[in-house]
Amino acid sequence: MLDPNPLEVHHQIVSLLENPSPVILDIGSYDGTDARRFLQLRPDAHFYCFEPDPRALVRFKKNMQDLSSVKLFEFAISDRNGEIEFHPSNGDGEAEGWDLSGSIRRPKNHLAEYDWVRFDQPITVETRRLDDWSSEANLNKIDLIWMDVQGAESDVIAGGSRTLSNTRFIYTEYSDRELYEGQLSLQAILELLPSFEVVRLYPRAVEGDVLLRNTSC
Repeated sequence: MLDPNPLEVHHQIVSLLENPSPVILDIGSYDGTDARRFLQLRPDAHFYCFEPDPRALVRFKKNMQDLSSVKLFEFAISDRNGEIEFHPSNGDGEAEGWDLSGSIRRPKNHLAEYDWVRFDQPITVETRRLDDWSSEANLNKIDLIWMDVQGAESDVIAGGSRTLSNTRFIYTEYSDRELYEGQLSLQAILELLPSFEVVRLYPRAVEGDVLLRNTSC
């Protein structure tokens, strides 16, 4: 099964947003690749990016240094304020330096499904609740949350119920094979978000992505 084409996905989402200057939260922004793609389509978008992995942050700052419309926050989004363990990923052989699978959740079936990925010793990173952050940022309406948090979807939801109720669309990765300890299936995620409906599924071999729309907005 082929992975969804990133450019096609971004085009589809932008066509739904309608707003020429949308407010977008990129939770688990890695090196800023997705933010740059969206900004090519919506140059007037307001981006708030969250990333706790020190290695990704170095690349993010290099890639995004020319974009004043992007604000970076160097912490994880979860169900608490304070500090949390982050499990950075790595790889062996040709995959050395692989840092796309890090999570605040411990790896579980990921170790078997992707046996070429390893996880180094956990590090301590700062974490914030989405509701507390959005209140401080004075954001009352969000057009899109782009979420790639590697199994920590329930943590984001638990700390962000008020913010999510004012969010029009959510795009998130999911897996029904519990790649990380406590990772929720897509059905379980939908049960935590009763006001959201599935707009489109983007299935992949082991996991997938889903675009959700808030029917109450």
